[in-house]
Amino acid sequence: MFVFGPCEPLIPLLMYPAAKHSAGGMLLVAGVFGAATIGTMLAIVGVTTLGINKLPLGRLERFSHALAGAAILMCGLAIQFLGL
Repeated sequence: MFVFGPCEPLIPLLMYPAAKHSAGGMLLVAGVFGAATIGTMLAIVGVTTLGINKLPLGRLERFSHALAGAAILMCGLAIQFLGL
C-alpha cells in the first residue's frame, strides 16, 4: 500500500472517507498520520545516531558537517537529474 510513499494512499483511502463522514474524523486521521510520520522519523534518526556513534570515525569527525552537506547535495542532484 505504501510503495510510492505515505501520501499517495492517504487522500483516496483515508482522508476522503473520513471527510465524507465528518470534519472531526478527517482531523483525527490527519493527526494520527502526522504523529505516526513524526514518530517514525524520530525513531529512524535516533537509531541511526546510535549506530553512527559506534563507528570509529577518528579524523573524519572534523569534516562531518561538510560530509552531511555533500550527502544532501548528492540527493538533490539525483532528484534533479535522475528523476529519483
